[in-house]
Amino acid sequence: MRLLDKLMPPAPATRPAVHRVLLGTYTAVYLGKRVRMMRKIHTTSPDLFAPVGPVRVLRRPLPPTVADCLLCAELAADALFTIGAWHRVTGPMHAASLLWTLSYRNSWSMVFHSDNTMVLHTAVLGLTPSADALSVDALARHGRAGLLPTEPDWRFGWPARLCSAVTAAAYLLAGLAKIKGPLGWAWASGESLRSQIAADGLRKELLGSSAAPLGVRLYQQTGLWRLMAGGSLAIELLAPLALLDLRLARVWAVSAFGMHWGIRAVMGIRFRYQMSGVAYASYAPLEHAARPETWRAAWQAVFG
Repeated sequence: MRLLDKLMPPAPATRPAVHRVLLGTYTAVYLGKRVRMMRKIHTTSPDLFAPVGPVRVLRRPLPPTVADCLLCAELAADALFTIGAWHRVTGPMHAASLLWTLSYRNSWSMVFHSDNTMVLHTAVLGLTPSADALSVDALARHGRAGLLPTEPDWRFGWPARLCSAVTAAAYLLAGLAKIKGPLGWAWASGESLRSQIAADGLRKELLGSSAAPLGVRLYQQTGLWRLMAGGSLAIELLAPLALLDLRLARVWAVSAFGMHWGIRAVMGIRFRYQMSGVAYASYAPLEHAARPETWRAAWQAVFG
């Protein structure tokens, strides 16, 4: 029983519910800002179409009108997923349509691997009981009681564990890719990272953009690059250890969150999902956000 509690710790229904709302809201903002760009992509020359993922079933691009309709369908599915309406249908539908939408976008440009974790987290929450609280479904079944925390149960604890495992796997693969590359463990010396940042800055300057000022200022600080390279490699390779202990998990999540903001400052590269913090929501006791006393305390702190 102790092993089962370790692997699938019980949690109230509000934990995956809050995670669902956060993830669905983030996805809506992420896609909403890119609707115009995606619709423009749908009219791009077919010669540039290089299908990836599930889009490989296509030999040629979809008619722009069909592609636009599928994008609108995904936005609608995301809205229903976020509010928890007909979750048994809309949850899997949203997970599948998000995978298709982002894969189709990537089929016309570079592949944005940073989207993979978001898609997999959506699949976990879309296929698990993440709408048994704080949802239209729960409100319809249980009235206002469906909006409040419930007794902890393993069914509501394991989605967070699975999301955390997905996150850990993504970082571990990134770390293994570094040490399995030509440099091996020498990647931790920082020289490769420094050269990568220099090349990225030069490319941006040549193409009319601008290099990250902080990266330019720190270029000569070889010791600092060694520290940053070694630290980032440790965060990636040690990610699975965060699954063994809750306190360690939260320290790791804060470290990974800070690493991505550091990358933004030094390189000017944005990992938006990770920088938002939503990527690490599974490591937090999100059910506290659904408690009325939490909101009362926040209200009193702000308004007195």
